[in-house]
Amino acid sequence: MTLRSVILGLIGVVFVCCYTYFNDWIMRQTMFVGNFMPISVYGFLVLFLAFLYPLLSRVHRTLALKPGELAIILGMVLASCAIPGSNLLRLFTPSLIMPHRFEKTEPGWQKQGVMDLVPNGMLADISGDEERVLSGFTRGLGEGDEVIPWSAVPWEAWSGPMIFWIPIILSLWLAVVGLSTVVHRQWADHEHLPYPIVTFTKSLFPDENGERSPIFSNRIFWMGLIGVFAIHSYNYLNTWFPDYLLGKIPLGVDYSSLAVLSDTFTKGNGESFLGSFFTIYFTVIAVAYFLPKDVSLSLGIGPFLWVFVAGALATYGIGTTGWQGGWPFGLTRESMMIMGAYFAMLVVLIYTGRHYYVTVFKRAFGVGGRDTIERSAVWGARVFLASMVLFVTYTAIVAKLDWPIALLFGLGCVAVYLVMSRLLAETGLFFIVTTGTPATILWAVFGAHALGPQIMLVMFMFCIVLFYDTREALMPYVINALKLADDCNQKVGRTAGAIALALIVGLAVGIPVTLYFQYDRGVDVSSWQINQTKVPFNDVITIMQRLDAQGQLEDAGAVTGLARFLDAAPNGQAIATFLISAALVLVFSGLRLRFANWPLHPVMFLVWSTYAGNAFAQSFIIGWLIKVCVTKYGGAKIYQQFKPLMFGLIAGEMLGGVIPMIVSLIYYIFTGEPPKPFLVMPG
Repeated sequence: MTLRSVILGLIGVVFVCCYTYFNDWIMRQTMFVGNFMPISVYGFLVLFLAFLYPLLSRVHRTLALKPGELAIILGMVLASCAIPGSNLLRLFTPSLIMPHRFEKTEPGWQKQGVMDLVPNGMLADISGDEERVLSGFTRGLGEGDEVIPWSAVPWEAWSGPMIFWIPIILSLWLAVVGLSTVVHRQWADHEHLPYPIVTFTKSLFPDENGERSPIFSNRIFWMGLIGVFAIHSYNYLNTWFPDYLLGKIPLGVDYSSLAVLSDTFTKGNGESFLGSFFTIYFTVIAVAYFLPKDVSLSLGIGPFLWVFVAGALATYGIGTTGWQGGWPFGLTRESMMIMGAYFAMLVVLIYTGRHYYVTVFKRAFGVGGRDTIERSAVWGARVFLASMVLFVTYTAIVAKLDWPIALLFGLGCVAVYLVMSRLLAETGLFFIVTTGTPATILWAVFGAHALGPQIMLVMFMFCIVLFYDTREALMPYVINALKLADDCNQKVGRTAGAIALALIVGLAVGIPVTLYFQYDRGVDVSSWQINQTKVPFNDVITIMQRLDAQGQLEDAGAVTGLARFLDAAPNGQAIATFLISAALVLVFSGLRLRFANWPLHPVMFLVWSTYAGNAFAQSFIIGWLIKVCVTKYGGAKIYQQFKPLMFGLIAGEMLGGVIPMIVSLIYYIFTGEPPKPFLVMPG
């Protein structure tokens, strides 16, 4: 690790954390991050290594970054992608101030006194100057085209929430960084997971002597890159000049008319599925090509099977009604199915690596052993344990959350992040959106009466801030970053330290810059994202009304500590659904271990009813079919020869997304008008 790699990494971190809000909310372009393979990062990487890197090498060889330096820079930037978008800042600041507005506009808030349940310091303080703090946030403080000075932002109103939230955020994030170093060696060396995105990234990297990667001299690679880039470029031009071109090149076929061929498929909402998720993604096709055939087939057919399952359940009157709450916290069929699958996969992961993990954590407590364990894994376990203790202690103090509930909630977050990271490392599924949250599981296990309205509100607020949209969760970025750095001969422990530094710097610049943009421009209070900030309070009001109707509101949540387990009243329907889904994953995992030719992978049950699974299903099927045909009729030699083509498909799609971003910025600078949006990946 060199000093210049860390400095360049921090520059990239600052840029990502400062520019993302401007791109997403002011210019309203495709998400600057959006998933675990952000077009903004990988598109610029392709641009740099394909065109700029050779020029720098010719100017002076010392300007040519080595693979290890590129790995550190990329790892720090990728980790920072968890900050400015869906994982945190997309809803962080609105969630801390918009409840003050909704208290005045939403019927029932004052009647139920739901704002009285909020712990001190959780929300922004509007008592000093409500017009400036609250109205300035929603309408903006700027006049016309003039920008406000930095001092115009009411920073004093946000000091309390920052003291409340930042230790919670950092303790959880440091815990997952530490845990990432623990599982890294098990996954990378002991289980030999493929890490498809890392494989693509390394194919672009130069060698240790500074020579450009041979992939850029491969004609097949350039055929894939130019072909895909040309398609996206033409479609982008069509958004600007529709009257002068022949229409967009369709990337997929609308199959919705086929849904009528099966009544069961139609009852499972098959027509909407076939009509809304028919876009083909070249990156996904390429990723599927590198995967074992059972994995890509399972990811491809899973959503189709779910439609049939949902239709069959609807045929027998087993629908989605009768549940409590809605997305994202509520007890629903989809949420309990997905959470059950995640829990079972966690059990499989722990069981598979049990000997290694037990040894690592023994070493963390100073208990010796014969096995050789690298130092970074031991220190990672210590950081994980210390950070979880800090998370539980701090939330118990400032958020008034019982320590058993705080511990279970924190472990629930880490468990889901861990399984998501496994999905990314094993399947390359770079767009993962879960259904359900740790609060959902705790609600199902304990019941609303045992938890009480205040604890449920705190958990829901924690989910809005820490667990709202998992498409940009931190741990999968860290897992890929550690693997890339390790393959480039960088020390895992030092890389994790650089990532921790990137997170601290990213928060330090991302939060104030986001607040500045919001107070300068205001926010769209009618947008779907902003209105999501009222969901925790509305759901708690519904819970309070239900408890009141049952005569249980007055003593709800009265039992504390471990005694709360004795007062638990599990939701039978939710628990049964959870266990059925968990059993499916465990059975398929066992069959896959028992039979070498078992055709399906249990990963199917983790994505089959999710938005991400639906979006990528057809692309995975195409990638699976291509691999089957190539290996059957061409053999291993032809399969290897086709790899550069697949790398080219990915690189072309990355360029096809990043070039419009650059053009849009230039257009905005010169005209001051928002450019036309152009989406390459799901929004």
